[in-house]
Amino acid sequence: MRFTHLDALGKIRMVDIGGKKASRRMARAEAFVKLSAGALAALKKNALTKGDALACAKIAAISAAKKTSEIIPLSHQINLSHIAARFDFESHGVRITSSAETRYATGVEMEALVAAAAAALTLYDMLKGIERGIEISGLRLLEKTGGKSDWRAKPRRRSG
Repeated sequence: MRFTHLDALGKIRMVDIGGKKASRRMARAEAFVKLSAGALAALKKNALTKGDALACAKIAAISAAKKTSEIIPLSHQINLSHIAARFDFESHGVRITSSAETRYATGVEMEALVAAAAAALTLYDMLKGIERGIEISGLRLLEKTGGKSDWRAKPRRRSG
C-alpha cells in the first residue's frame, strides 16, 4: 500500500498537486446541534443575550473555511470562490449544511467540513448560557464533485 502523505523515507509530507489540472470542485457537509425545547425556541426567536447566533455562526463558517489550511495539517491553501452555511430547524435542534466551491487542483471537502464544525461550535458558544447539555453530532461530508470522481453520501437517518 502506498501512502500519499508519506515520502520514500516514511516521513510526513504534503501531497504535491502541482501537476494536477484545475477544475471546478464543490463539497457539502453537515452537522447537527441538539438543543432543548427552550434553547431551540430562544434561537428561533433570536432572543439570546449574546445576540444573533445564526448570523454569528454563518460568519464563523465562512471564516473557518477560509482558514482550513491553518487548522488541518497538510491541507492546501485554496482560493475559494464560494462558501455558504444554511441552518434548518428540526424538532430537537438545528441542522447545519455548509458548502464550499473552488476552481483549483484539489478538493474542498475539508473546507466544507470545517465550516459546518465551526458553525456548530459557534452555536454551542452562543447558547451555552441557557443550556449546558447541547450536543453536536453527525458531522459528515454529504457530497463532493469535481476532481477524479464525484461522491454522494447515503441518505441519513433522522436524528431530530
